This record gives sequence, C-alpha cells and structure tokens, in this order.
Amino acid sequence: MCQDQRVTTRLRLDDVRGRVGVTGPGTRLSVGEAAARLGSTPRMLRYREALGLLPRRRTGGDHRVYGERELLASACGAEIEERHGVSPSALAFALHVLSDPAVEADVRLLGALSQRLAPTAIAALDFEAQKARSLLHLRGSAAI
Repeated sequence: MCQDQRVTTRLRLDDVRGRVGVTGPGTRLSVGEAAARLGSTPRMLRYREALGLLPRRRTGGDHRVYGERELLASACGAEIEERHGVSPSALAFALHVLSDPAVEADVRLLGALSQRLAPTAIAALDFEAQKARSLLHLRGSAAI
C-alpha cells in the first residue's frame, strides 16, 4: 500500500488488535513483556505513560502492569505517529486539545488566523464589523 493510501485509510481497532496479538481483558504483562510484544522498549512505554498516552495501571507493589487497553493504546499511538509523522509529545498535545475546550478554542483561533482552518461564520462577521469600523474611521478623518 502506498503512503498516500495509508494516510486516508482510517485506523481500525481490529487491525491494531491483530498486530498486537492481544489475548483479551485478562492480559497482565510486565513492562518488559509488553515492550517485547509491541516491538518497543520499556523506556518508550514509560515515556508514553508520562505523556498521558497510556492509562496508568500498577500492581499493589507499584509495578507497571500492561493489559489489553494499555497495549492497544500504545500500538494505536505508535501507528498514528508513524502514519502522520508526529512525535509522541505532539500526539499527547492533540489529545489535550480534544479534551480541553479552552485549549481547543485557542488552537481553532490559531488555525483560522493561519488560514489552515476555514473561518467560522462568527469570524466572518467579526471581519465584516472590523472592516466597517475601519471604513467609518477613514471617512471621519477625511471630513476633517
């Protein structure tokens, strides 16, 4: 499959589940076992957890435990990063944008200002109001 097709194809949970080989909800792996299953490293799994890309799950002795959800989250994150050429920290920020309405609004404003997002109807009205104010200002100074 070519790179362009991969980007347009949506990520499917069943595909991720098949690649990871998750056995079911009872899965409980150590950080080393999980890393080996994912083709990753324990350090990368700890990093993903610190960024909030993996749910934190510990045993009574405070050891990391990886179950089905953690394996799927890690594999899904790695796939998104590879498909879209983003870092784990960029993906963590994207999740932050999706979960915090104030941050989402700030990013949408930046997107509109940078013309990467289509302006909203309110932004178009704001532009028209600003244009009218500037025209009124010009007419007022011409009369003086």
